[in-house]
Amino acid sequence: MRLLPEWLAHYQKTKLPGDLTAGLIVTVMLIPQSLAYAMLAGLPPEIGLYASVLPLVAYALLGSSMTLAVGPVAVASLMTASALQPLAQPGSEQYVVLAATLAFLSGIMLLAFGLLRLGFLANFLSHPVISGFISGSAILITVSQLKHLFGLTTNAGNVFQEVYQLLALLPQANPATTALGLGTLIFLFFARTYLSGVLQKIGLKQKTASLISRLAPMVAVIVSIITVAQWDLAAEAGVAIVGEVPAGLPSLNVLVPNMNHLAALWLPALLISLVGFVESVSVAQSLALKRQERIQPNRELLGLGAANMASALSGGYPVTGGFARSVVNFAAGANTPLAGVISAVLMAIVIASLTGLFHHLPQAVLSATIIIAVTALVDFSTFKAAWQYDRADALSLVVTLIGVLLLGVEAGVLIGVALSLAVLVWRSSRPHIAIVGRVPGTEHFRNVRRHKVDTLPNLLALRVDESLFFANASLVQSHIERCVAANPKVEYVLLLCPAVNQIDSTALEALTQLQESLSAKGIQFMLAEVKGPVMDRLHETHLGRALEGLIFLSAHDAFKFVEERNLDSLAFSR
Repeated sequence: MRLLPEWLAHYQKTKLPGDLTAGLIVTVMLIPQSLAYAMLAGLPPEIGLYASVLPLVAYALLGSSMTLAVGPVAVASLMTASALQPLAQPGSEQYVVLAATLAFLSGIMLLAFGLLRLGFLANFLSHPVISGFISGSAILITVSQLKHLFGLTTNAGNVFQEVYQLLALLPQANPATTALGLGTLIFLFFARTYLSGVLQKIGLKQKTASLISRLAPMVAVIVSIITVAQWDLAAEAGVAIVGEVPAGLPSLNVLVPNMNHLAALWLPALLISLVGFVESVSVAQSLALKRQERIQPNRELLGLGAANMASALSGGYPVTGGFARSVVNFAAGANTPLAGVISAVLMAIVIASLTGLFHHLPQAVLSATIIIAVTALVDFSTFKAAWQYDRADALSLVVTLIGVLLLGVEAGVLIGVALSLAVLVWRSSRPHIAIVGRVPGTEHFRNVRRHKVDTLPNLLALRVDESLFFANASLVQSHIERCVAANPKVEYVLLLCPAVNQIDSTALEALTQLQESLSAKGIQFMLAEVKGPVMDRLHETHLGRALEGLIFLSAHDAFKFVEERNLDSLAFSR
């Protein structure tokens, strides 16, 4: 059994410069994000720093991506706050314990899913649902942070009440806080949108310019700390600051959740695990494709599970792969997960000795950092594409987004999953059924409404383009019976099954009834192009025995069978 991960067992020195550079750059980016996302989650700022050390090492040992950057992210932070705020006072000791418990449960679930090879569970969250959920969460996060930009306090119940209260309280905004918050927001927007282009015009390479522009949040943090400290804006102008951030590495604690915590947190932990896994895998796969690397979903489950267990052990909260950090990690030259380990070491140094530097950091600057990060997650392009191609998918996206805004993140994602499954069942319950004929001079069969084909007057040949199960069995049976009733010349009914991967017991009963009903009318029921696994199950059924000799390998064979019968009948009549 190999104790070291493959990337470490075969590590090459030539990869070290890229990993060192990426580790340093990602650390500079990770510091303000960790502080900001901890605030978003309702946790003390140091908790975000704690969640940025051991989880990175744990993922490096078990994950499959060479460039995914794991740590606190906006959506998981919002989901953490949503799960914990009804249970404890944000920032309290109990709240911190519950956050670590949530990470512990998420880690256990992800590890279990990985060991059971359940990576396919991510398929229950369609792309429109994920897009609607993340877009709704981004809007929620943005609105929730606006009060910090202006130094206001609100107690709204939902996003619309929050906006109403903010507009009403705007005249009471703190001038210094507003200047810092809006100034940082404008600077970060400029950096994200235009700075790279400006730097390229003055001679920097595209890659270097892009990296510098992504480090703008750290520049904003440094400048704002100096500004607040220089003019003592916390005392003189009432600017809310981070305050004391305890120095020293976190102590390691083994959590033993009680039953009350388990009952309250298992569902949020499951949703955080699924959403985080889907988000991480999508980011990891998009980056891996650029280097012709492969991502193993079940390994990702193990890596993310270990990262969350490590976060819980070190007093953190749920973590997952971050899009922005991963892109920077990739662009900075990361070759292996060693870049993440280097970031973890550097973060440990910051926690051990440099946390005092963050005392004067304004909360408004952290809020601006969060807003700029999450507004990029609002996804209009997916809605536009879905609306043009498939209105049902567009509806899933919109309903999920509205559910998140009105009912919260947990209810929103559950509504999205339920709607996706409902749409799947609805589509499957209305399968496409085509009457087919033979393309002249060939053995191919196509829809009579789309192609010029030959048919036999006494043969009704239909193709069903879906598996047969309880939701569509009755509809298929009724459709065939209506087609037979509309054509009194029919003596043979042929059902083509090239797309039928399964026939459940309800569908089997419906086909048996159909066969018996047609037989009573003197009409022979036939099947063709039945797949092997389906045929294996049909053999021992009443329907299989009744159709002995009437199940054909191909539609062409069935047509030949009817043609020969027609010739025999014509010869007999003469």
